[in-house]
Amino acid sequence: MYIATIPNRNSKPAILLRENWREGKKVCKRTLANLTDWPEEKIEALRRVLKNELPVDAESSMVIERSMPHGHVEAVLTAIRKSGLEEVISSGRRREEELVIAMIGARILRPGSRPENTALWHATTLAEELGVAGTEEEECHRALDWLLDRQPEIEKRLAERFLPRGGRALYYVVRDYFESPYSLLRQRAFAIQGRPVVVCGMVTNEKGCPVAVEAYPGDTSDPGAVPRFVENQRARFGLERVILVGDRATLTQAQIEKLKEFDRIGRISALRFQAIVHLAREFDLRASLFEGNDFAEFSSSVVFPGDRLVACYSAPLGDERRRERDELLAATEEELAEIVWDVVNWRGESLSRVEIARKVGKALGRYRMGKYFYLAIKDGAFSYARKNLTIGLDARVDGLNVIRTLEPAGTVRGRTAVRWYKMHRLVERTLRAPREDDLLVRPIRRRSEDYARAHLFLSMLAYYVKWHMRRALSPLLNDDEQIEDLNEMDGEIGSSGLSDSGSAESGGGSWEGSPPLGFKALLAELGTLCRNTCRIGSSTEGVSFCRTTEQTVLQKKAFELLEAYRGGSA
Repeated sequence: MYIATIPNRNSKPAILLRENWREGKKVCKRTLANLTDWPEEKIEALRRVLKNELPVDAESSMVIERSMPHGHVEAVLTAIRKSGLEEVISSGRRREEELVIAMIGARILRPGSRPENTALWHATTLAEELGVAGTEEEECHRALDWLLDRQPEIEKRLAERFLPRGGRALYYVVRDYFESPYSLLRQRAFAIQGRPVVVCGMVTNEKGCPVAVEAYPGDTSDPGAVPRFVENQRARFGLERVILVGDRATLTQAQIEKLKEFDRIGRISALRFQAIVHLAREFDLRASLFEGNDFAEFSSSVVFPGDRLVACYSAPLGDERRRERDELLAATEEELAEIVWDVVNWRGESLSRVEIARKVGKALGRYRMGKYFYLAIKDGAFSYARKNLTIGLDARVDGLNVIRTLEPAGTVRGRTAVRWYKMHRLVERTLRAPREDDLLVRPIRRRSEDYARAHLFLSMLAYYVKWHMRRALSPLLNDDEQIEDLNEMDGEIGSSGLSDSGSAESGGGSWEGSPPLGFKALLAELGTLCRNTCRIGSSTEGVSFCRTTEQTVLQKKAFELLEAYRGGSA
């Protein structure tokens, strides 16, 4: 078939739809339709179809009106569904559930305050998918009140799924401050840098899945406060044992002594640097001890009697500490040398011992390297020298960190204890939430203790979804991403036994030759899958339709893994 234009002498040409066929040597043709009355655009479109071309010139006639990031939204909502969160928070209040899920999704995609979250809803397909477009900030606050009322029931349902009755759980404790100026939490809390401090505790199972969270005033004058809260959670969920995991600043020696009164509460913490130095003298710890092995255990320490100690070594961490110490020592010596020059070349009456000491104290306080220098200060005279023996002793433990616990080796392996302690920093990042983190708790602007607790619970639920997403997407993820980020932080544990990467459970690694991605990078990759609103024709008479970007191989695999995940089923 083809379109023929037949000229007329006294009128416009006739536009005919015709077809040809051959009978022997004769070419026959007939007219199928008269298209003279059709508009030119319609005739041109038909002509293109008959030529196996696009009905219109796509480049000039099709317009993409808007492109909305969609892939990461679909991934998060799929993870929420597969993790069982919808069933856990379900109560028949459909609107509140949708708003809570939207806030959880927004906090995973891009954390922020309530106004920023609602703005994100309209910058992605999140609002469209959940039907929350046009939501006001106050409606989000009411949804948070509803969520807080349901917190005990939600935590009970999570415990039924992920905590075995009569089993064992972990309790991660984090100290932090809230910015709410009239929060009741601050009334009995002590202050760090003038800010009221509270203690946040999160209950997880042994694999790190969060189940419950709570907050209470952070008054450390009572060393038994934290153990009592832990004991309450143990009794609440019917657990045989709860292991309290805290960092060096949280689990103080006074609290460790108090924990001895609770026979069903264990503990995992880490030694401070100076304690490691003393331990190194007792057991002759040095990097060569770890050749061919990434950790060593000790159970008969004189300094820490009865404790089980797991020493870990990380060569990159050791190199970083040595480099940092050398730089700080050089910078300190430079300032001390300037003081020596000032004392020698001072014009007028010589400097007194007090004046020289004031200058030296200021120089040493800047880099905190005073323990590495001998100082000789007299009226009109000053000299210094390095304490090479002290520097050498400290250098021997560069890259070493030591986990301290009471859990016997028969119930908790050394590698497991290290991994549990390592998870503390991930929980801390969720609850403490520095600015660069992906699950913010601060800033809390609403002046209500209930709002602070609801805000904290919402962060825990977002962490719950992320935990399930990491497990589902483990074949595509660098599962050590969060661990590698943390290794850069001061005082962190080395790389031994810190994740399940490469294990049968995790499955982390490359996929089909592609390098594994971090969680944020994978979300960003999924976010390139867009839902496009397209239009053909004019803005008034044209036809609009939606077209989603074609999935890449990586994106298709990610969605297959999420759909196949069953880790959140009851």
